[in-house]
Amino acid sequence: MKKIQNISSETTVIVRNPVLREGKPIESCRFDGDDLETTSHFGLFINEKLIGVVSVFKSRNLNFKAENQFQIRGMAVLKEHQKKGYGELLVKHCERYAIEEKSDLIWFNARETAVLFYEKLGYNKVGNPFSIADIGIHYVMKKEIG
Repeated sequence: MKKIQNISSETTVIVRNPVLREGKPIESCRFDGDDLETTSHFGLFINEKLIGVVSVFKSRNLNFKAENQFQIRGMAVLKEHQKKGYGELLVKHCERYAIEEKSDLIWFNARETAVLFYEKLGYNKVGNPFSIADIGIHYVMKKEIG
C-alpha cells in the first residue's frame, strides 16, 4: 500500500542523503528554510517504508512575475524504487498542495539528468544551465499552475 504524508524535515534526510548527497555528510542534506512554517515536507511510503521525499518551499524567484510561488527542493526516490512512477506521484502531490495554497507557479533547480523527467510533467527549462558545486549541472525549471 502506498501513501504520501507530511513528514518532518529531519525525516527527509533518510532519502535525501543516499540519493542526492551520496557519500557526503548528513549535514549537506539539510537545506536553508527546511524548518520554516511555510515549508512542507512530504514522504512517499510503500507498506510503511519511506521510499521517496520532496519538500515545498514558499520561495519567490524574482525572474518570474507570479506573486505566490513555491519551490520544489530535495526531490528524491530511493534508487531501487526509481523509474516506477513514484517521482511523478510526489511532483503531482506538490502541485495539488501548491494549488490549494493559491500558488501561481512552481519552480526548482533540476539536475541535468532529471530534466527530461520534469519536461514530461509539463515543466519548462528557463535560461542557461549552471553548475552547483560538488553536485553538477542544473537548469531552472518552472510550471504555471494558477
